[in-house]
Amino acid sequence: MKVISGVLTTLMLGVSASAVTAKMVEPTTPPPAPSFSAQSEPVFVKRADIFDYRALDSYTEPEFVSAFVEAGKLPPVKDRLPAEPMVYKTANMPDGTGVYGGTLRHVIGGRPEGWNFWGGQSQGWGGIDIGMTECLTRTGPLFMVESTDLQPLPNLAPGWEWSEDGKTLTVHLIEGAKWSDGDPFDTQDIDFYWNDIIMDPEVTPLMGASQATYNGATLDIVDDHSFTMTFDTPFPESVLYNMAYGNFCPGPSHVLKPHHPRHGGESYDAFINAFPPEKLGFPVMGAWVPVEYRSDDIIVLRRNPYYWKVDEDGNQLPYLNEVHYRLSTWADRDVQAVAGTGDFSNLEQAENYVEALRRSAADDAPARLAFGPRTIGYTLYPNLSGNGWGEPDARAQAVRELNRNLDFRKGISQAIDRRRLGESLVKGPFTVQYPGGLYAGTSYYDNDSTVFYPYSLESARAHFEAAGLKDTDGNGFYNWPDGSPAGNGDVQITILHTFDYQTDKNLAEGVVAMLEEAGIRAALNSLNNNDRDANRDAGTYDWMVFRNDKELITVVQQTDELAPIGPTTARNHRANPAGELDLLDWEQDMVDVVQAFMASRDSDERAELMKRYQKLYTENLYGVGLTAYPGALIINKRFANIPSGVPIFMYNWAEDNIIRERVYVPEDAQRDHELHPKTLPSADGPVTAG
Repeated sequence: MKVISGVLTTLMLGVSASAVTAKMVEPTTPPPAPSFSAQSEPVFVKRADIFDYRALDSYTEPEFVSAFVEAGKLPPVKDRLPAEPMVYKTANMPDGTGVYGGTLRHVIGGRPEGWNFWGGQSQGWGGIDIGMTECLTRTGPLFMVESTDLQPLPNLAPGWEWSEDGKTLTVHLIEGAKWSDGDPFDTQDIDFYWNDIIMDPEVTPLMGASQATYNGATLDIVDDHSFTMTFDTPFPESVLYNMAYGNFCPGPSHVLKPHHPRHGGESYDAFINAFPPEKLGFPVMGAWVPVEYRSDDIIVLRRNPYYWKVDEDGNQLPYLNEVHYRLSTWADRDVQAVAGTGDFSNLEQAENYVEALRRSAADDAPARLAFGPRTIGYTLYPNLSGNGWGEPDARAQAVRELNRNLDFRKGISQAIDRRRLGESLVKGPFTVQYPGGLYAGTSYYDNDSTVFYPYSLESARAHFEAAGLKDTDGNGFYNWPDGSPAGNGDVQITILHTFDYQTDKNLAEGVVAMLEEAGIRAALNSLNNNDRDANRDAGTYDWMVFRNDKELITVVQQTDELAPIGPTTARNHRANPAGELDLLDWEQDMVDVVQAFMASRDSDERAELMKRYQKLYTENLYGVGLTAYPGALIINKRFANIPSGVPIFMYNWAEDNIIRERVYVPEDAQRDHELHPKTLPSADGPVTAG
């Protein structure tokens, strides 16, 4: 490292500062986004406008469920509900109180490993887990909540309070709610989830929840329906967001616990695999329960007769009797939703937008498209660790040194023609030139605090030269300085990306071509999603094309990932094997800002802190933004109660954002899609009242 730094310093002495500066294009604020009439806007409300918890005079249920009650196979609906169920308010329902019946047909590309979400098994994604699993708080519908009232929504936990010093949080559970098999939901489920899942080093829950997710808290059970969490720092309010999907979603301890090795189970492998997808009727707190699974074909969920939410007329939710998940491919999901053979899709591959819009515009189109805000964004991230994360060889270490040079990062940024990159995905007013950092249009974004390095090959080359690089052999590509442990050939960087999504592949290929125009050789390391993530987490990459997660959209979720505040919190700068971080000065400033944000309870102070964060991020190019664009919800026209302005991904995925339990199909639009009509779930599959 010393050799490289010395060589770069020597080379810089031979560069005319005035000549280099003359070629550099100054940064600006981002160019305005093109107007896009197909976008819909949310109707903003207070949290309390969506629902509350209270007893109603009476409750109703579908007629076929009443037949189970009359046959003595099910308690009356009032006995299956909590004393004070969650009540959705009619005024917040776009189409008002719904009717029973109907089926929502999803198409997914995943395959279920089993139902043990808590042991780390994928249930297939595509909204299956969101339909089956409920958490203590909820975030998906927050896209419609006014920024002045922005806090997690209550869910299985109707309320909580902080101690005066802010170091103890007392959480209260809903009383009288039951699992879909009738077993009570209480703190036994919390105790098992915390002590035997989160705190057991042999178990890794699907979403990776750990004690660190909750700021190192300790948890104590108070009574059947309340518990406390104790922290070292005051008011770590981010834990309330972490209690939402999918980090604090307790499992049915009465079913899981007997299989756990600490409670008599055979082994951890046996515990994890105790609930394969063929095992039907797995108890849930969600609106629907699995009743059929056919490998590589379909998963069918039926209504949960013990679901603990109602509308203001006392109708037990959900309105929809059945939900299907056809096991196909993710690309087929969009195709079937547009064609009407599927009912729902998160359209997020920009290459498909124009055709999908064209087809949905036809009078006889079965589905409609609703575009949300431009919160799908890609960034080119440099590996900023210089002290051994990923155990780099000589070439990789030399790249790390260049990555830590601001002029080199500026050169990379100004070599990227973001307009052309966006148009390579889709023509039209969809994409915007994305500078990196927080997204325009989100709660904490500030345009004046955002620094944008515009495209200029001449300026990019000037910055590369200011970083000490020269084309010494005249082949059009910059060379390593003499004496570099990487040799004296062309500088070459490797760009990690996933090939599971065409958009990632297209962007990575475009970046390679643009960098080579500016004199930097680049090669692609193309891997599937899991292997990409493994390389990312291991630090074995130079640069990485990555679709950003929710921390840059909402800020209040995954806040610790905004900066390297710990050894493993940041995706592009982690500690070496000794646990040491070698932060650059501005990175330390970012860490300080993020920690101050997490500690603050003052909304104005938080807004100012995020302005500072955005300036530090974009001015220093913590990541080089590429392009951003909106996603579109594809939904069959027969469905009602779909909120306006639903983002396909913000606080959570659209499957949660649309509040599926209150979505319904008007009677005159219902089709005969139910595969198990007039049945309810059981451990042996769907059963009838007869």
